[in-house]
Amino acid sequence: MTRAFDSHDHTHCEKTGLAELERHCADNKLRLTPVRRRVFEILQSQHKAMGAYDILEILQKEGLGSQPPVAYRALDFLVGNGFAHKIEGLNAFIACSHPGDNHIPAFLICRKCARVAETDPQTNALRRQASDAGFSIEHTVVEAMGVCPDCSETAA
Repeated sequence: MTRAFDSHDHTHCEKTGLAELERHCADNKLRLTPVRRRVFEILQSQHKAMGAYDILEILQKEGLGSQPPVAYRALDFLVGNGFAHKIEGLNAFIACSHPGDNHIPAFLICRKCARVAETDPQTNALRRQASDAGFSIEHTVVEAMGVCPDCSETAA
């Protein structure tokens, strides 16, 4: 599913993601601090990748911190628990579209508007191939740069 490029109920998307984060933290006895919650909300409010300093700027305006470690710690927590992903090619972060699911995402990144869509490219095939080779996947990054439908229509 590529929610960033499709019409969808974004309010439902945000509420569902936050509820899943809260449930995950409660089930695993993890602290969902106000900063962690707010960083997740900030990421969910966009479908474009955001740099840590962009997030920090928002946190600073809201009185939640002004030093880079504040944003990086929250991002590390969210990435480590599967609620955000780092977009390596942009050195930025995006909220996970499938929080709580064990998946290997791929990202479609629009080079014009910077929107990012998370997809699930042949997860089972990759896992099966790794398993057949006796390999245990710990981390993978699949990113494709291109032009989204809206930017394609604008250019036409």
